[in-house]
Parts: sequence; structure tokens; C-alpha cells
Amino acid sequence: MAPPSDEVSKVLIVIAMQTEALPLVNKFQLVEAPAQESVFPKGTPWIRYHGNYKGLHIDLVWPGKDPVLGVDCVGTVSAALVTYASVQSLKPDLIINAGTAGGFKAKGAGIGDVFLASDVAFHDRRIPIPVFDMYGIGARKTFATPNILKELNLKVGKLSTGDSLDMSPHDESAILNNDATVKDMEGAAVAYVADMFSTPAIFVKAVTDIVDGEKPTAEDFLQNLVAVTAALDKAVTEVVDFISGKCISDL
Repeated sequence: MAPPSDEVSKVLIVIAMQTEALPLVNKFQLVEAPAQESVFPKGTPWIRYHGNYKGLHIDLVWPGKDPVLGVDCVGTVSAALVTYASVQSLKPDLIINAGTAGGFKAKGAGIGDVFLASDVAFHDRRIPIPVFDMYGIGARKTFATPNILKELNLKVGKLSTGDSLDMSPHDESAILNNDATVKDMEGAAVAYVADMFSTPAIFVKAVTDIVDGEKPTAEDFLQNLVAVTAALDKAVTEVVDFISGKCISDL
């Protein structure tokens, strides 16, 4: 008998940093696609790992390293581009954007907490013209996964996205208006592309730093990155295990 048409068979995991990606590559026993088999345009630094895990075909992509500076290509531009190219060529049934994020203790976030985002929005696209202002914020609901939330011990909160690690007063005001519990540098950009192609997308974010805490954000982030990445990878593995063999409508 043919499987239901909405059964999840192809999952695309979009991750911004190599440190976040490699533990999942190892966990799912994915292999890197050689350059001659790349689905991406020539000259892009984007990296794809792929393989099969518990009946799912998994493609994990990250934007690679900047060819001049050698650092991870973080931020909304790289995230949107690699997501666009991946959705076009790989045709996933579901996108998982996994990554680390800053959290707000005033909203109940702590170091190592893992959140499933209920909503996403931008906080640094300020266009003070009617209607354009709403376009700039780009607020949208994420794909609802009530059964994942019921089964797994994940927190729920709104995610706000911008291209800076720190938080300016303008950003802080916009993040408060977005009612965000966590902030990152990719999520809303991935959501924009997913919406464009009507591809369900979920957002798993682990807290590395407390934005409204006493330590500088960069110091907190670097100190906690490796340990929090372990929590992130555990959560993503649990999500993928849950998805295996299920239909989109059962998530």
C-alpha cells in the first residue's frame, strides 16, 4: 500500500554554524556531498551533508565559511540564500531550523533551555511607513506541532531575528514589541523562504546567553556555546525521532 501523501520522508535541517552542525552530522551518520555533486551554484561556500536515518532522508545544510575571513557565514542573508537554494533543489517535506539563541530571563529563559518557536519576526528592519512597517517586521506564525510539544520537554516562545549579536536600544524596543523570549540571527529569514514555497518549518533554539543578564552577550555566548550545542543536538535528535514514520498532520 502506498504511504499517505503527507508522510514526512525528506527533512531539511538548516544550521548557521559548523559547531552546531557537526554533532548532528555524526549523530545521523550523514556524509558530506562532494563538490562535483553539489546541488548549489558554483562558487558558493555552502555545505550539504546527507543520509538516511530511521526511514527519513535528511539533508543538513550550513552556509559554510566566509572565503576571506574564515568565519561562519551567520546572519539573515546567508540563511535565506542557502534555504532558498536547498528548498528549490531538494524539495523537503519539512524544514528544521536549529541553532543557538539569546534568551530573556524576564520571559523565563535560562542557559541551556531549548525552545520551539511559536512565532517569528524581525527586529532590525525599521521602515516607518504604513504597511511597509509590517512588512519589515515580517511577523508570522510557525508551523504548529502540538504533538511534538506534548511529547517532548521543550519550552515555547516567540523568536525575534536580527543581524547583530548585541542589542541596540532600537533593537530592544522592537524585540519587546515582538514579545520575544529568544533572539537569533537566522530564524525569520528561514521562515520567509519557507512561506514562499509553502514548506512547513519549525524552529528549535537553545539558549547560549541571557540578553538581559549581567554578562556581555559575546562573553556569555562563547563560554556556553559548546555545552549548549549538546542540548540543542539532543533536542533536534528527539524531534527527528518523533517525526520518523509520521505524517505532517500528526506533528
